Parts: sequence; structure tokens; C-alpha cells
Amino acid sequence: MTDFFSKELLVLIVSAMPIAELRGGIPLGLGFNMNPWVVVSLAIVGNLLPVIPILYLFEPVSDFFRKRLSFFDRLMTKLYERTRAKHNDKMDRYGALGLAIFVAIPSPATGAWTGSLLVILFGLNKRYAIPAIFLGVLLAAVLVFAISSGAIGVVNYIANPFVSVIAVAAII
Repeated sequence: MTDFFSKELLVLIVSAMPIAELRGGIPLGLGFNMNPWVVVSLAIVGNLLPVIPILYLFEPVSDFFRKRLSFFDRLMTKLYERTRAKHNDKMDRYGALGLAIFVAIPSPATGAWTGSLLVILFGLNKRYAIPAIFLGVLLAAVLVFAISSGAIGVVNYIANPFVSVIAVAAII
């Protein structure tokens, strides 16, 4: 580990990144043998860091580029129309609870980043969306921690040479 980045800072940064989010930060921190409470706390904070900027800055920045770049305006219009036509009934039906569940799903295409963009795309009330995203991030942290702890335990168990020989023999 370099002096520039501490393990804690790396967990925070990875958890704040799109796609990886806390789904990458928690296994990374546990792989560093950090305190699980510290890992989960840093991952949650890191995952939530981009939410407010996305919710309040994406639209003004997008509008700025839409006014100046016609191809960007066409792209965004097509994206908005297609997505709304395909999923608007689901958003109306499930609302904030659906958003929380969507954010909680431990998959690379879901999470706080995508959930925040959905809030903008469907014009959801930010007053309800922010707590829903927060709840989803908490649920995702619990799920990813449970999965990661189990996976790391299995890897540590298999790393024992005696267990590895028995496992290979059993497979054969």
C-alpha cells in the first residue's frame, strides 16, 4: 500500500465510484483485514457521497449541454422518452419502496448512482427519494457484507492446505 492512499481512503473512494460502489468497497476492505464495522461504515458513507450532487447538479449540467449540443439533446430526449415509456408504470406502482429495493440489489447495474439518476429521470420527489436511496444503501451494505464475509471465510478455509487436498480429492 502506498503512503498516498490509506486502506480506509481506498475503501471510501471505491465505494463512491459508479458501478463498483459499496459492492466493491466492502470486499476490498475485508480483503485488507480491516475492522468490519469500519469497512461497512466507510462503504456506506462513500456510496452516499455522490447522491446529493447527482440529484441537484445532474439536471442543470444536462440542461446546459442540451442547449448547446444538439446531438446531446437528441440523445437525452430519446433516453428519457424510451425509459419513461418502458418503466413509468413500475415507478408509479412501487415509488420510494421500489427505489429502495432497486438500490439494495447487489448488482453492478443498480445502486445509489443509478437510483439517483432514476429520481431525475422520472421526476420523483427528492424528499422521499433521498431516504429511499439511503435505506437501499443500508440494505445493500448488509447483503454485500454477508456475502463477502461468507466468501472470504470460504477462501480462508480452502487456503488451508489440508482442506484443499481433501476438497480436490472429493471433487475427483
